[in-house]
Amino acid sequence: MNNTKEKFVVTAAQMRQIEERIFVAGMPVAALMEKVAGLVTRRIVKLFNRNISKIGILVGPGHNGGDALVIARELYFQGYEIIVYCPIPKLKELTNAHSKYLQSLGVNFVDNISPVKNCDLLIDGLFGFGLEREITGDLAVAINQINSWKKQIFSIDLPSGIHTDTGEVLGTAISAKHTFCLGLWKQAFLQDQALEYIGTSELIDFDIPLADITEILGEFPTIERITKTSAITNFPLPLSPTTYKYKNGNLLLIVGSHRYSGAAILTGLGARATGVGMLSIAVPKSIKPILNNHLPEVLIIGCPETETGTIKQLPKDIDLSKFEAIACGPGLTTEPKSIVEAILSVNCPIVLDADALNICDNLEKNYLVSQRQAPTIITPHPGEFKRLFPHLENQLNNRILSAKKVTKNSNLILVFKGAKTIIANSQKILINPESTPALARGGSGDVLTGLVGGLLAITSAKTLPLEAVKTAVWWHAQAAILAAKKRTELGVDAFTLTQYLIPALEKIYSNS
Repeated sequence: MNNTKEKFVVTAAQMRQIEERIFVAGMPVAALMEKVAGLVTRRIVKLFNRNISKIGILVGPGHNGGDALVIARELYFQGYEIIVYCPIPKLKELTNAHSKYLQSLGVNFVDNISPVKNCDLLIDGLFGFGLEREITGDLAVAINQINSWKKQIFSIDLPSGIHTDTGEVLGTAISAKHTFCLGLWKQAFLQDQALEYIGTSELIDFDIPLADITEILGEFPTIERITKTSAITNFPLPLSPTTYKYKNGNLLLIVGSHRYSGAAILTGLGARATGVGMLSIAVPKSIKPILNNHLPEVLIIGCPETETGTIKQLPKDIDLSKFEAIACGPGLTTEPKSIVEAILSVNCPIVLDADALNICDNLEKNYLVSQRQAPTIITPHPGEFKRLFPHLENQLNNRILSAKKVTKNSNLILVFKGAKTIIANSQKILINPESTPALARGGSGDVLTGLVGGLLAITSAKTLPLEAVKTAVWWHAQAAILAAKKRTELGVDAFTLTQYLIPALEKIYSNS
């Protein structure tokens, strides 16, 4: 596997262009089909249960169906009983040739789905990338039947019925246990709505020349998957032997209230893990002792508070201009509007999360945000995204496109939280491909805000803000993945997550 290819993400149109270049250069379609199917066959045999004897092959009319038929042939020669379900009689020429050969071997072909029910495993080759029309009629009924059987299904390239770019279900779709993405990652693999159908996934690298990829996508593609290599490039390690605390970042967190003191603690613990040189946390004065107990090395700033226990104002002796980054919002409540307005006038990266986002409300109309020269990092989950950008509420079926629209012609950096968190600015979209449902708990986002703020402060003079944010998002997910392996997904509360931030780093660097 050429790891440099892991970062590339393509649309259906781009994949067609890349394949066309390969074929024009002289690669026979038949040879490529044999190569791809051989690679997939080896992976299937390695992955499935050895007690399997009967395998059902779902074959469509195009080259995805051809791939499936070559896989069927190879599995047949390895001694497995094969049943081919081929519901569409008119096949492409190459696919039809493989069909005829298999039938000549005595392999059973059916156009009714019922006999396939007795198979131990199904391989889905009905439709690959590029499907745009809805699946309807008898085929839709058959797919729904297949899904109801709860069989182990491997899909080739994409689960049949999933839109390549948006991940949308086109009427109905195969619900796969595992999907082999061919050649390059398709956008659907990074769209949350497709994930339950894709199952686990892997890239089958069939040696597309890098020159053909960059000819279509460019040397620096606008959409990329985050890889380990790109993420750890921006970790502030190793530290310079001559560094000192005032040289290693100065971060201010404005967080917490009497009701939500835990949010302040979690954000502080996230920031502390980054090794930021100076960390100050502004909280209502009544909860200052609680913060001191959990973060004894941090400068806890007790602020005047309202009768309801929220920050009323920042102390007059705070000089906001001395900080390399400011993060605001977790546990704040929506009362301190003037504080959010004040920090938006500061010329440094600002992270707005949770209640700070609620205070900002509709960002299309918020001139304090739109007129900032320094980056503004916003970290909404889908519900917050709808409130911030109500004009895009009906376009969330394509999160990548929505992120692009939000950041176009602005100085925003969007962290659009989800199963595949999207990070975007006006030039680039980065998507975190690895995460865990363990993060779907209150407080996880507070930890992320601390990580983002800390890395922004530390790397402000050396790294583009987008890169620092990318590293924070990836690190956050890797810590959760490690914690879930040790504690199960149910055992990863937000406080436990903070305890795995440094072990995740140790694991990352021990394997580098």
